[in-house]
Amino acid sequence: NDIFFDIAGRDQPHFLLRKTQTGWEPISSKEFATKVGGVLSALRSWGISRGDRVAILSENRHQWVVADFACMLLGAVVVPIYTTLTPEQTSELLRDSGARAIFVSSNKHLEKILSIREATVVEKISIMDDVFDPHAARMTDLMRLPADLHLEASGRAITADDLATIIYTSGTTGTPKGVMLTHGNMAANINYFCRDFGFHAGLISISFLPLSHVTARCVDLGLLSQAVTLAHLPQIDQLPQTLLELRPHILLSVPRVYEKVHTQVEMKAAKSPQKQIYQWAMRTGRAHRSDILAGRTPASLGWKLADALVYSKIRAGLGGRVRIFISGGAPLGRNLAEWYADVGLRICEGYGLTETSPVIAVNTPGAYKIGSVGKPLGNVGVRIAEDGEILVRGPSVFESYWNKPEETRNAFVDRWFKTGDIGRLDEDGFLYVTDRKKDLLKTSGGKFIAPQPIEGSLKHHPFVAEAVVVGDKRKFPSVLIFPNFAALETYCKQQELQFSSREELVRVAEIKACYAEIVSALNKNLAQFEKLKKFCVVADELSCANGTLTASLKLRRRVIEELYRDQIESMYEETKVAR
Repeated sequence: NDIFFDIAGRDQPHFLLRKTQTGWEPISSKEFATKVGGVLSALRSWGISRGDRVAILSENRHQWVVADFACMLLGAVVVPIYTTLTPEQTSELLRDSGARAIFVSSNKHLEKILSIREATVVEKISIMDDVFDPHAARMTDLMRLPADLHLEASGRAITADDLATIIYTSGTTGTPKGVMLTHGNMAANINYFCRDFGFHAGLISISFLPLSHVTARCVDLGLLSQAVTLAHLPQIDQLPQTLLELRPHILLSVPRVYEKVHTQVEMKAAKSPQKQIYQWAMRTGRAHRSDILAGRTPASLGWKLADALVYSKIRAGLGGRVRIFISGGAPLGRNLAEWYADVGLRICEGYGLTETSPVIAVNTPGAYKIGSVGKPLGNVGVRIAEDGEILVRGPSVFESYWNKPEETRNAFVDRWFKTGDIGRLDEDGFLYVTDRKKDLLKTSGGKFIAPQPIEGSLKHHPFVAEAVVVGDKRKFPSVLIFPNFAALETYCKQQELQFSSREELVRVAEIKACYAEIVSALNKNLAQFEKLKKFCVVADELSCANGTLTASLKLRRRVIEELYRDQIESMYEETKVAR
């Protein structure tokens, strides 16, 4: 709550930016504080008090942050819900948390809540869109209410041990668990994360990763605490245009967005008359990679020419003035990080979990090693268990899961939180994450294989949207490849290849040969026991909608393996292998 009182005492005309029909409109720090005060008054009038749970079901918008601060000042516990969840999943979270009130963004989500309301204890609903509905209070009206007279006393009475939020994990292996984070957990992480990036007033960042995800929410709170201007973007498909409009200085993203930018650049270069110039520029970038990774601008004339002809145009597509790129939420992949370095951009990869509020370690402008996730934060202790698992402790580590005492006990060993990730620390204190412990494959020959680095290398190719390595208890590993159909269809048009459906497309001989070449090239860099002996190109897309990805876009491996069991079995029946 100290962040809010700091904001309320500021005179910051461009605190937030919201998109309107006429463009981007600023919200001042004073206006924001007034809105928070009004919503807090409404919550109190509804009988919401310290410890009560209040849910938020909304895309990123300034009202999300208003509701968040109002709840935290009152001592209510915020339960963020992904907009991509089904009514059944949403109902389960509302029932488990016992949320008494909920903020929804639109009629679409209001209808979802009304359809499941009887199965929950939700008493009050507020809608963010400026529409009338007898079942919901307009948040526009709530934000205009007089500020609660006890706002400051209420906010300052909240202690570090008070529960701030229950965030439900993605659930890659089963039922989501509610992670209980206190005000102290979040404050400890935000304070240390912000120290080494030089965030300050006058900088702009775009908030487009779902605020339901702990990384987006806590990093945004950190940026606001440093007076960085935040623009909220409800739809990620508007990101390319928004980058050009706002020209942000800070970009926090998941690897998937960085992958899309890379794919688009590669596709554009492949069909450009200046393809050879692009290839020369990439060779030049590789030769100067060490300078970029060290934070230096190369002095050679060759690099400056490549920058003028190629790199500057890539930066222009990202707005042209991003100073700090941060990646989290999933492994970035070394190949992708190297490509960005080769075009003059250094991505600071970090690592964390919902249970750690979230940042455990992060590369910073002053302490950076490509391939690592940086050094642990100053107040986070990290050690590696005998089996390679990363163990963490510190003030940002949660204490328990909501209503799950057994899972809580199993999550700790000698008061160290078991992350479930395999990793190592180097001699300089940089942390490297290999894979999820539960995702490691063990071949019938007893060899352990980490699938994520292999999948990341495959996804670096523009034709690969997703890859899932399989082979647990098998003689050798194989891979399911899910194509980037946009890139593939463009290629087919260029090559005049005929097909009438996606199923037919992946069976075209030339296309199969392309993927065989991709797998073969990767195999040259893998240990013998890691080599992918078989592959299957699947004419589908992985998504949250079909249950193959979590709400935070992580692979649901067990679901995928069950769904594509026939394709997997076929790879172990045939004799032909990829070399």
